[in-house]
Amino acid sequence: MSSSIVTITTFFPTFGAVLLLLYSLISLKRGKTREELREHYRWFALGITLVTFLLSLGIVLGFDKTTADPQLVTKVQWIQELGVSYHIGVDGISLWLVLLTTFLMPGAIMASWPVGLRVREYMIFMLVLETGMIGVFVSLDLFLFYLFWEIVLIPMYFLIGVFGGEKRIYAAVKFVLYTVVGSLLMLVAIIALYYLNGSTTFDLVEITRNITSGKLVIPLNLQWWMWGAFALAFFIKCPLWPFHTWLPDAHTEAPTAGSVILAGVLLKMGTYGLMRFNLPLFPEVSYKAAPWVMLLAVIGIIYGALVAMVQPDLKRLVAYSSVSHMGFIVLGIFAFTDKSLQGALYQMLNHGISTGALFLCVGFLYDRRHTREIAEFGGIAQTMPRYSTMFLITVMSSLGLPLLNGFVGEFLILLGTFSSTVPYAKAFSVIGGVGVVLSAVYLLWMIQRVLFGKVTNHENEIMAHLSLRERLSLLPPVAMSLIMGVTPMLFLNASEKSVDSVRSIVEASQSSRVSK
Repeated sequence: MSSSIVTITTFFPTFGAVLLLLYSLISLKRGKTREELREHYRWFALGITLVTFLLSLGIVLGFDKTTADPQLVTKVQWIQELGVSYHIGVDGISLWLVLLTTFLMPGAIMASWPVGLRVREYMIFMLVLETGMIGVFVSLDLFLFYLFWEIVLIPMYFLIGVFGGEKRIYAAVKFVLYTVVGSLLMLVAIIALYYLNGSTTFDLVEITRNITSGKLVIPLNLQWWMWGAFALAFFIKCPLWPFHTWLPDAHTEAPTAGSVILAGVLLKMGTYGLMRFNLPLFPEVSYKAAPWVMLLAVIGIIYGALVAMVQPDLKRLVAYSSVSHMGFIVLGIFAFTDKSLQGALYQMLNHGISTGALFLCVGFLYDRRHTREIAEFGGIAQTMPRYSTMFLITVMSSLGLPLLNGFVGEFLILLGTFSSTVPYAKAFSVIGGVGVVLSAVYLLWMIQRVLFGKVTNHENEIMAHLSLRERLSLLPPVAMSLIMGVTPMLFLNASEKSVDSVRSIVEASQSSRVSK
């Protein structure tokens, strides 16, 4: 498989956005009505995302699971005076996150059909956003990574601020302010790494190799500051408690597709960053900070679950469930065992699929009733049985029912954390187990009130069944929940070598410290 497949997959959505803009300008001159064009924009964007997904399958087919090194690599000098290169590729950590992005985008576009105003701009923002997200996962140059990281911010700001709900401006500004603060600190750390490495390169692979080989030695006190700068940016993006307060507002005000992508992919940029940068670049500091990070993670697990229990709004309930589930992922990352790291990576995929599907389900109800208040629903299973079946499977996936994807990730995280050498890891694992029980409480309670019981409102009795478009957007993540629950090794085998490489770097740093 040619290495150019990664570049083509990354930039094809933006290429599609440019074509869409050109098509709109030409069509307006030819006198086509705006309603005709809106329909064309929708189908055009859907076609682009489907082709992008097919291209990403080419990356999977060309991937060699027997090595931890980046594959399908393209490296071209870009800004030679600064040592900046266009360096991209995939390994076992980024492979499935790229596929997750391309997998969710067609469903998000189909869920965007009700958008009636500024459809052209909306679809352009979605396509540019896809390029930014893929770029974050495939970048192997620190400068390039930061560029893609910031690109993601722009379309998501407009998707929330222009196409969102009543308090969309407040939510969009809050999202930007939180993210920018963390991003700027990360930029400082990137520049510091560049200078400490001799001001020659931003290449992540080379810098990591220099650190692990001892060629680049960073004083421990400086490592703490740099680790903290990277970590804060990623903690905010996750988001880890107490840096989570932007998330419920952003989710609540974002359009359905925005919530799907925000939960499904953008949050994973934070946990991916911790695994890609903090652990291999600053392994000794990562180990020393682990008990404190794990403490924040378990607080987030319990806090998110408890707050989700009392939410009257469906979207806010799912948003706070994300705070809880992302805490599990951070817990697994900082346990530093092969099982916990594999479980954390797998849970990134699980959460993206399950929570993305939950937001689709909530969006379909909102399109019919124009309310997200749980009290307004009841007895939906009687009027929308197919929808209710898929909603129920998605909820069971999210709470970790065996034979569904969520169980595999949570089980590996808790098992790996319990066997970790990090201080207090066993206690954190037990507390995390309590979080699993609490997730069952708020999710099952929500299902009981929304799908079952008496019909509380006459409008619930006359709601339309899912359209073909809605079924096609919801079926893939529901099916994938089953597939990933039954055949986890299909995914875990591909990531094993890369995850073990990260774990061994942390382990080696501890062995070196003890020998000294």
